[in-house]
Amino acid sequence: MTEAFVGAVPLGVGAIVVGNFPLASGQWIPPHSHPQHQLAWTRRGVLGVAVADTYWVLPPTRALWLPAGVVHRTGATRDAVLCSLYLEPGRCDLDWAEPTPVGVDGLLAHLIGHLGRDDLAEDARLRAEAVVLDLLHPLPTLPIDVPHPADERVCAVADALLAEPADRRSLEAHARAVGVSRRTLTRLFVHDTGMSFDRWRTHVRLRAALPLLAEGQPVSRVAHAVGYATPSAFLAAFRRTVGTSPRRYLGGDVVDAAVDPSTGGVSDVAVPRGSR
Repeated sequence: MTEAFVGAVPLGVGAIVVGNFPLASGQWIPPHSHPQHQLAWTRRGVLGVAVADTYWVLPPTRALWLPAGVVHRTGATRDAVLCSLYLEPGRCDLDWAEPTPVGVDGLLAHLIGHLGRDDLAEDARLRAEAVVLDLLHPLPTLPIDVPHPADERVCAVADALLAEPADRRSLEAHARAVGVSRRTLTRLFVHDTGMSFDRWRTHVRLRAALPLLAEGQPVSRVAHAVGYATPSAFLAAFRRTVGTSPRRYLGGDVVDAAVDPSTGGVSDVAVPRGSR
């Protein structure tokens, strides 16, 4: 079942409305869609956004563009404030067809807060909206897909790894646990997920690692927590899978005085609270 955000964009006053929604750690909004394009961002904490099997982690240095009508789930890996820009498709020049991550620097963060005010003059709002759209640039990084299998034997293995990404048992050990041969489990994994067992497990580990990294935990601790023997092995897997380093991925490839890369936080940015 999907739900739609139906807040009206004021006629003649531009294309963007801003909403702010507190999310507790572990809280997820059920699958839903919007008739507007959405830019999902958090001014504090860490967001997760899932579209089918594809998953993005969003610290304050990253936002995600979601085209109108795309069904998605949004949640918080720690306490966060979901700040959403809703853009009316008929009055927005930007029309990306796929979910797209963008970097958020200090200027864009301030503009989002500026547009959240309810006392802006019409000409000031239009100018600010135009600058926001100019600042939205796609990031050259890949999301992390974790396709969920259908076969009950593969599901048992997948559920075990999702519950404990650091599980270092071999494919053969997992096969024994579910009563099939190594060869059969190998074939079933590729058939159900389109990935080898090793690649699928790597994606699970990296997806589990991203919220920890976004919270500022050291790479060495995160690597161990998700099953890598050394930080270098973890970093190599991250680069190979995502296309860049964790620091650049979470930093949005943006360097700005208002962004603290060590914590993923944006300083001195106040975003007025809106209503759902």
